[in-house]
Amino acid sequence: MDPQLQTISEKALEELERIQDRPGLDAWRQLYLGRKGVLAEQLRRVGQLAPAARPAYGREVHALQDRLESAWEAREVLLRRKELAAQARQECVDITLPGRQRRLGAYHPITQVLREMIETFYALGFQVWDGPEVELDRYNFELLNMPAHHPARAMHDTFYLDTPELRAGPSGAPAPGALLLRTHTSPNQIRIMPQVGLPLRVVVPGRVYRYEQVDPSHNWMFYQVEGFVVDRGITLADLKGTITAVLRRVFGRQVRLRFRCDYFPYVEPGVDTAVGCVLCQGAGCRLCGGTGWLEVMPAGMIHPQVLRNCGIDPDRYSGFAFGAGPDRIAAIRWQIEDIRHLYQNDLRFLQQFRAALQRPRAKEGAA
Repeated sequence: MDPQLQTISEKALEELERIQDRPGLDAWRQLYLGRKGVLAEQLRRVGQLAPAARPAYGREVHALQDRLESAWEAREVLLRRKELAAQARQECVDITLPGRQRRLGAYHPITQVLREMIETFYALGFQVWDGPEVELDRYNFELLNMPAHHPARAMHDTFYLDTPELRAGPSGAPAPGALLLRTHTSPNQIRIMPQVGLPLRVVVPGRVYRYEQVDPSHNWMFYQVEGFVVDRGITLADLKGTITAVLRRVFGRQVRLRFRCDYFPYVEPGVDTAVGCVLCQGAGCRLCGGTGWLEVMPAGMIHPQVLRNCGIDPDRYSGFAFGAGPDRIAAIRWQIEDIRHLYQNDLRFLQQFRAALQRPRAKEGAA
């Protein structure tokens, strides 16, 4: 071999043996095997040699090029194996260790009550609808037979939105076009009745908002399930039967129920439905306010004027409506003395109900 090519070969192989990483390997290849590398320069020198010496020198350069190419490939394989071994050591998993158990979640107590109530209403032939949480004063109050002087329409009892209609009514009171956060889900009666043909069996679950003092049994935001039925021949007996079926599904057949007359502007007559306090067993406590009973589902026969406001003839049709509070029902069912705990998102509190929420309940009294 030509002495100069022998020197290049020894130097190149020695440098290649010392390379320990990919960048160095790439730089070595560019230096010796690149288009402007050392061997390319030697090939360009062939034209400067005597014609008789050119073929032999060219063959030696190409042979050296093949030798260095093979050496580079072998070094690349070796470095790749070292990289994979290092990566395997870094990412190894000790399969002898016990596996990490996945923690399964559970329904929030309010969600569980909502699901059970809706399942029962489905079984009773109800449809489930949704409605806006930002509502018109006209739908939330006026068309539900709540006059302008009703205390609930005062700005210190309701969350009104700051719009031009807020003080456009008589004496600066909110006008019917004022916007507010709905105080109940009952406005959906006004929205749904004119849209859907009779007969109607509808429930509307959702959040409602009231500007009131927060205490163990009240919150400024809570859930409500509005339900109403309109058909020929609907009576108070139908109302009591529906409420009884739903509450027995949620609390069990042993639940104590109390129906008594009450006043609500949008029903006539009105009914206050209460269940016996499971926390004090009727003796009186913070949750029930010392009465031994907890109101869970105010209801009544839909007022004739409300039917007229929806374009329904009250002489031909009648109906009933009710509003249930799932958060209060959840507090009663699991003996939670303060419903504010349900909204604080404290996992230490909520995890207490994991087993109770995951355990299937007997389907009793649903229909």
